[in-house]
Amino acid sequence: MTIAASSLPPPADRIARLRHWRPTVSTETLILAASAFFALASNGSFWRSAMAGHPGDPAFALALFALLVGVHALLFGLLLWRWNAKPLLTVLLVATALASHYMDSFNVYLDADMLRNVLATDRKESRELLTPALLAPLLFQALIPAALLWRLRLRPARRGRALLRRLLLLAGVAAATGIATLGAFQDLSALMRNHREVRYLATPVNYLVALKQNLAGAHPIKRAPKQPLGTDARTTPRAAGSRPRLLVLVIGETVRAQNWGLNGYERQTTPELAQADVINFPDMHACGTSTEVSLPCMFSPYGRHDYDETRIRSHQSLLHVLEHAGIATLWRDNQSGCKGVCDGLEIQRLGDAARPGLCADGRCMDEILLDDLAAQVRARPGDRVVVLHQLGNHGPSYFQRYPAQFRQFAPTCDTPDLGKCSRAQIVNSYDNAVRYTDHFLARTIATLRGLDDYDTALIYLSDHGESLGEKGLYLHGMPYAIAPAEQTRVPMTMWFSPGFAAARGLDLACLRARARQRSDHDNLFPSVLGLMQVGTGVYQRERDLFAGCGS
Repeated sequence: MTIAASSLPPPADRIARLRHWRPTVSTETLILAASAFFALASNGSFWRSAMAGHPGDPAFALALFALLVGVHALLFGLLLWRWNAKPLLTVLLVATALASHYMDSFNVYLDADMLRNVLATDRKESRELLTPALLAPLLFQALIPAALLWRLRLRPARRGRALLRRLLLLAGVAAATGIATLGAFQDLSALMRNHREVRYLATPVNYLVALKQNLAGAHPIKRAPKQPLGTDARTTPRAAGSRPRLLVLVIGETVRAQNWGLNGYERQTTPELAQADVINFPDMHACGTSTEVSLPCMFSPYGRHDYDETRIRSHQSLLHVLEHAGIATLWRDNQSGCKGVCDGLEIQRLGDAARPGLCADGRCMDEILLDDLAAQVRARPGDRVVVLHQLGNHGPSYFQRYPAQFRQFAPTCDTPDLGKCSRAQIVNSYDNAVRYTDHFLARTIATLRGLDDYDTALIYLSDHGESLGEKGLYLHGMPYAIAPAEQTRVPMTMWFSPGFAAARGLDLACLRARARQRSDHDNLFPSVLGLMQVGTGVYQRERDLFAGCGS
């Protein structure tokens, strides 16, 4: 049937009608609509992963859709009420648009650990992630839906009637979801049993559950005073006139073992260390896949072998044990803090320094950590342990982690939007940043050589690795159980001055032989205590890398 143009309302009338369009719906209808919207518009990663084993299977896809809508409807049925539905859904629309964008872009999983990384992200890190690629998802998944949401009127109801309708909604959704998924129950149960990680891709329920876990756990926003650890610590007496010992712990950021030149990488990314007579550990494994997990873990006696996040975060760290033994510590930071490891101890935050040639636009190159280091060491007499926390290879802006003269591998990826770069460009930028870490470590060793009033040593250890496109994965933070080796294998390298090795009685040949064996972050805590000759009940000799290689 043809409609005459004259029968259509004038354009001005159509615009007026749109302006006055304010449909009235129940809160329960809004909950179902929102659940369906999130299932269809915000779960690309979930659909790709879940459907990988069932391509072109409409029955399985329908069952997944029913499950996804049902789970969100049940959750929203508990959270959304007439008085809070619009503001809370607006927040969820924006948060979900951001979450789905980064999950799709970097193939990351949003579990409790990853959300903790997000909550701990500082202003500088956040700014690097704000790229033009965010505009489309924010517009179509958040701003336009939010504008439509606020045009709706929510139908009022008496409290008793509203509660009854909500109970009927929850019961109906549970029954409908159960019936809809029953036909594909075997396939769905196999998916959830064999690929449990897929639940970390269902958005926004993934980050809502992760938020609850963090609020109920030991997240820093709920940090209480640390429980004492190793208060019995004492140092082994040394001969009168012995020089004090200085151990510098360099905690690297996001450097993976596969791109470490000393480990046999096809590129020589560590040429200066190769000439520095260091001891390299090629088979070192991280405690976690993010700084927020690995840092507290590696400085704890509980570690990955006896992993208990609450216990790790609620107790003092290796640095506190050293302080109990009378060894003064100092944390120098060029990143986002010590994640509770140095609570109550001396910390110097150097990331906001204004040193010409090293700092620009609110970021500093890692050599800022060496600024005035000798004076800071000598500020307190006796043995010292100083931690230098690098910015290192923190992604995705690898190109900003090294000075221009270290742009050895080209072409590079000169944007934080990795989707605009080839994998070769990303790897080139990453390797240039590793090359700068090599230079930074060589400069640190040179500085230690110059402190002739101390016996000096250095341990370099990265906190976690990084995915650079392998299996479609980028960055880090994968759930540990399914994390690839690129995110869990990290470099560790040690250097000892002749005076330190002699005074400590280290058998360096023995240590070089041991370095070829598997090691992990759990070795750090007892090894530092053993190296500094600290006796305490929390020392574990069987995990001390120096045990049996020294007096």
